Amino acid sequence: MKFSIQSVYAWYRNLLQNPKYRWWVILGTIVYILSPIDIAPDFIPIVGEIDDIFLLTLLVSEVSGLVIEGWKARKGYVETNTSSTTEDTTTTANTVDVDAIPVK
Repeated sequence: MKFSIQSVYAWYRNLLQNPKYRWWVILGTIVYILSPIDIAPDFIPIVGEIDDIFLLTLLVSEVSGLVIEGWKARKGYVETNTSSTTEDTTTTANTVDVDAIPVK
């Protein structure tokens, strides 16, 4: 298994979007930010704060996105695309989204 920042970000984002784990992830992130026990300890001048700032930024951006989506759903906002023609809508209706898996 390859480790990458993108895979960690995707995992974190998927956990936040899952209603079953959402509050646990938010609470765990806040506890990690406030905790003195980190991957990079906070007493190291600049490096110690980088992981906390990264996680805080990620948490705020994802939670604000969830709040905006919830607000739009509650207000009944439906996004429509008026510039597309009928030919475009028929081709996009038949489009299938597939995840690609590399084969070695």
